[in-house]
Amino acid sequence: MMISNTFPALLQRFFTDRLLRQWRASSNTVASYRDSFRLLLRFAKEHLDKEPSVLSFEDFTPDFLCTFLDYIEKERGNSVRTRNTRLAAIHSFFRYVSLNEPACADLCCQILAIPSKRFERRPIEFLTRKEIKALLDAPDKATRVGRRDRALLLTAIQTGLRVSELINLRCKHVVLGTGAHVRCEGKGRKQRCTPLRQEAAEVMKSWFCELNGQPGDPVFPSMRGGPLSRDAVERLVTRHCKTARPHCPTLNRKKVTPHVLRHTAAMELLQHGVDRTVIALWLGHESVETTQMYLHADMRLKQQALARVTPFGAKPFLYKPDDELLSFLEDL
Repeated sequence: MMISNTFPALLQRFFTDRLLRQWRASSNTVASYRDSFRLLLRFAKEHLDKEPSVLSFEDFTPDFLCTFLDYIEKERGNSVRTRNTRLAAIHSFFRYVSLNEPACADLCCQILAIPSKRFERRPIEFLTRKEIKALLDAPDKATRVGRRDRALLLTAIQTGLRVSELINLRCKHVVLGTGAHVRCEGKGRKQRCTPLRQEAAEVMKSWFCELNGQPGDPVFPSMRGGPLSRDAVERLVTRHCKTARPHCPTLNRKKVTPHVLRHTAAMELLQHGVDRTVIALWLGHESVETTQMYLHADMRLKQQALARVTPFGAKPFLYKPDDELLSFLEDL
């Protein structure tokens, strides 16, 4: 039987054969690639006046794809990181095409030569103790939604779980009592356990009594009982941050997102002297080098280093105790 190597056929096989069968990609990776091609196909339909099912490889010239990437950044208002994520999905697909359709090899080489866009790496944002308290006090504890939101915010700040990990938490993944912790599956299908401090464990215990869920039920359900979406978590963080701002003016200078809560968990550990290796394990980082950004963000560490430097104009000297007993102790 002749296998079709048209654009629609190869795109479908890229998902079913490459991503799902060969790579066994996670649901989050598949969703990211799917969203990238949804945007690309809609853009092509609007600008080329062609239905996705009749598009050909010749339609996807490097100039057309660069125009699409500019649209992602300028008209949709996405960040350069998001632009690069969409480009990575396109590159991955055309590598697959180059192996399965030799006639498109030259086109694939041109597309794979489109570079990622460089971007400014800003210091990470995180919350101070005062800001954490204001945010946790924002949800209305008199309502069920408010109690759910407070439990979610406290869990996010204390554990540093990603949004995808939070919304995928099920009741069976939370262990309360002695050695309270949560279990989750992170990037690369890596399983990890994160301990809960006493305050977080008590809030979760109270929430579980109210939730009365089955082992497979989501820990933080929506109004309909299903798991919260990414957008729902982002909205609730934004909403409670807006409520907290009048009580903590420093929040006005910060854009608080769910990922900022993850950074806050890392900074709390770092500022309490926890080693970077442990922080990497705590957050589920692939490499310890990833935690390097928290060292750059911690101003207190830099101030401590500055305090050890001899000021300009001061003459360095060796400490000499002026007491015999102190001199004896110094020589031990």
